Amino acid sequence: GAGKTTTINLFLGFVPPTSGHLSVDGIDVLREPARARTRVAYVPENVMLYSHLSGLENLEFFARLSLRAKTSRDELLVLLESVGMSRDAAFHRSGTYSKGMRQKVGMAVALARNVPVMLLDEPLSGLDPLAANEVSHAIRGLSARGIAVLMATHDIFRAKDTGHRIGIMRGGRLVRELETRSIEHLALEKLYLEIMVDAA
Repeated sequence: GAGKTTTINLFLGFVPPTSGHLSVDGIDVLREPARARTRVAYVPENVMLYSHLSGLENLEFFARLSLRAKTSRDELLVLLESVGMSRDAAFHRSGTYSKGMRQKVGMAVALARNVPVMLLDEPLSGLDPLAANEVSHAIRGLSARGIAVLMATHDIFRAKDTGHRIGIMRGGRLVRELETRSIEHLALEKLYLEIMVDAA
């Protein structure tokens, strides 16, 4: 592939870079991998939850694993609501959740860690248009909170509508980076296709 997931794995310290420098929030990932990971939250493409637990119970469980201080149930409900999950849905068993709802719980778990950087691996993959719109809105909400979000996606139009900047990768290299407001959808598609055709 282009190297999107590998890039996320580099920032998480799961794979070593062959060259270059990696830092998260000013912390060198190679020199201080454990410390760098305390500044990052990661949401995978497929969020795995305990199906017999509700969304809120899953959030409580994962928050307890990663937090020293206990977070109240009301505070966790606010986190779920902040990523677009209704209070009613938070109490349903997660085994009944759509992929979009599981993504929202994953983002709430990441938010509970209270870190400045969030890495999202294909958060919109496999979602219907309504769910993709809801998750995109939740991602914009993360950015509005001051969280730096790196989202790996193959959906260039959603990337434009969701992010402030777009980076296009090919063969493990960042070949183009631009501000989303500086390019229209059709021009972005043309640029993307030109880059990919050149690679073929």
